[in-house]
Amino acid sequence: MRKIIASAQVSLDGVMQGQGSAQEDTSDGFDLGGWSMKFSDAKTGAAIMGVVGTFDKPYDLLLGRKTYDIFASYWPYVPADNPIGPVFTKANKYVLTRGSAKLDWANSHKMRNIDDLRKVKAGDGPDIVLWGSSTLYPQLLEANLIDRLQLLICPIVLGKGKKLFGSTSHPVNMKLVRNDISSTGVIMATYEHKG
Repeated sequence: MRKIIASAQVSLDGVMQGQGSAQEDTSDGFDLGGWSMKFSDAKTGAAIMGVVGTFDKPYDLLLGRKTYDIFASYWPYVPADNPIGPVFTKANKYVLTRGSAKLDWANSHKMRNIDDLRKVKAGDGPDIVLWGSSTLYPQLLEANLIDRLQLLICPIVLGKGKKLFGSTSHPVNMKLVRNDISSTGVIMATYEHKG
């Protein structure tokens, strides 16, 4: 069975919105985009690359529709020597969406619901990494589908923006399996589901 690895950069108050660039996600008037970039260093870069995979062995991706659209408008167009773009393009991209719009990025697959995801997870293939997609974390936690959670917790309080965790009807126990701190104060913590 494949694992689902949820990866996110968050602020101390749990905000995950628009961490990469000013225009990444301005929904609901969010004007603090790009907030995580000043905390980047070699360790945080290595942590992120650890869940990207390699061109020879990419992880598959799990994305919500909004994150898919953001990724699809950027990653396929980066130069071929970019360490992330070609890996993401080669990977299977499972997009959880109720919409009917076409998914044009190579190797993209539409999933209608959590049951579709359960089928993919039960099959053969590489582990599946959840990127962005703030609405998916609560759903997957509720369904006990997150096997590993990798957080990069940046030392900043934003006070507004989409939060990583919503509500669940039950506690979800996690066990810390790895941690480190970057030179910029980012706590890199990896948890595994403790069933």
